[in-house]
Amino acid sequence: MAQAQAKFYTEDDYYNLPEDVRAELIDGQFYNMSAPNRIHQTILMELSGTIREYIKSKSGSCRVYPAPFAVKLFKKKETIVEPDISVVCDKDKLTDRGCTGAPDWIIEIVSPSNPGYDYIHKLNLYADAGVREYWIVDPRTERIIVYYLEQSDFQMETYTFQDNIKVNIYDDLFIDFSILDLGI
Repeated sequence: MAQAQAKFYTEDDYYNLPEDVRAELIDGQFYNMSAPNRIHQTILMELSGTIREYIKSKSGSCRVYPAPFAVKLFKKKETIVEPDISVVCDKDKLTDRGCTGAPDWIIEIVSPSNPGYDYIHKLNLYADAGVREYWIVDPRTERIIVYYLEQSDFQMETYTFQDNIKVNIYDDLFIDFSILDLGI
């Protein structure tokens, strides 16, 4: 018996999803997203606020966008993701619907339901798209993995929720997790 081929979805299908459906479109396939929990949202707000305040204090041109925020990583691929936090420094990538092209910095907060998705699948996707820096924040282990993707042999560093972490895309931004009010 022949296997049925999976339906290939498009950008139009993504934007026609019902309002109450959270999903990402990767290589023409939908991946459902679970609703974030309280800890996830607390971390999201603390990090977004810290980054936003830094950018404003420097009169910077970059913008920080917390989820939900649609990022079409490739112009010719049917891939639209919703990173937890996207920092976009090229205003020409911004559209009314979100961002077209790779953000400069993406932060994903690991979902307990599918941690491998952020650690493997999205790491490769973001590296291929040209994201400069990718952070994976894992509330369960209280660890942050930072990938510097600009180099051809990208580097990785591991930190804890007690560390002060240098943001590589900026000269003088450090995020001290020990002073964030994470509610853990």
